[in-house]
Amino acid sequence: MPRIKEISASDLHRLLSEQDHFELLDIRTSAEVERGVLPNAKTLAMHLIPLKLNYFSESPRQIVIYCRTGSRSAQVCRFLNQQGINNVISLRGGLVQWASGGYRLDPQPQSAID
Repeated sequence: MPRIKEISASDLHRLLSEQDHFELLDIRTSAEVERGVLPNAKTLAMHLIPLKLNYFSESPRQIVIYCRTGSRSAQVCRFLNQQGINNVISLRGGLVQWASGGYRLDPQPQSAID
């Protein structure tokens, strides 16, 4: 099975400061999202992803998907890849890795995907 694309928290932080061709998508539950999100992240609960395949297939940008530890985001990337959607990248280590790197969190998401 082909490997999913992954990015480390430090690489993502560096790329976000240099350019803006990534979209950040938090797939945690709303209760988890209330604890903080990556800057400029959008939210979409993991269980809704199969209903939003068009969102992913029509996006011109790379979408970095993250959760708390990277497990759920890896599952979602694998699922999307199986649907022929290849513009998705999992944040390795998730929010835990991002926070342990000392990177900023926002109190609220930018928006939800509806």
